[in-house]
Amino acid sequence: MRGLILAVQFLTRIPVPEVAAFREEDLARSAVWFPPVGMAIGLCVALLATWGAHIDAWLGAWLGLLCWVAITGALHLDGLADLADGLGASHRDSERLLAVMKDPHIGVYGVVSVFILLSGKLVLLWLWITHDVPLAALLLVCAWSRWGTLLWARLPSLHSGHGERFHWQLSGKTVLWTGVILFSGTLLFYPALWAAPVLMVIWLWFLQRRLGGMSGDCLGAGTEVCECVLLLLPLLH
Repeated sequence: MRGLILAVQFLTRIPVPEVAAFREEDLARSAVWFPPVGMAIGLCVALLATWGAHIDAWLGAWLGLLCWVAITGALHLDGLADLADGLGASHRDSERLLAVMKDPHIGVYGVVSVFILLSGKLVLLWLWITHDVPLAALLLVCAWSRWGTLLWARLPSLHSGHGERFHWQLSGKTVLWTGVILFSGTLLFYPALWAAPVLMVIWLWFLQRRLGGMSGDCLGAGTEVCECVLLLLPLLH
């Protein structure tokens, strides 16, 4: 229960009881709960989108997106903006990239990336509703993107922060068996998302090849990007 509370506290803005005698290693150990917490996020989004869709498809999509942003506190969007600013301004200079990512101000690249992603999610949610894609599959979309953070956190840390905390404590076996369980559930309940783990590996490859490691911003950006692509997959069938 301690790990679950920490995972909810870290990934969402849902009020939960404080954890007594917090230790650094507790956060990494709570990572096993990330996919289930992702499912809870997806459930909230699906319920609100379904309710709104009874009035109008666009309303359902907008309410779903609003819930998505509100329940996570735009945590991952901040990472996306920082990574986009860094990649846009670094010109392949690794030191410059890290410096820009640490800057608390948001630049043009960050603003544009957040706008594109949010508008993309809005349109894709509308397409899910109008094409009768089961909104319950949002549970898998959100679970897979949170599982992805466990995989990406295995990379070397670029600098100190939340990403580093996961890197030095996270067990490879934990990542593997949670992925196997999630993949089995995906094949059983919604096979259209079977390529989800492939997408997670592609982001891992991108971080390794382009950055040589990861940070908390990279994990957040990956969560947002992968969610958006996962929304697209069922529409390609």
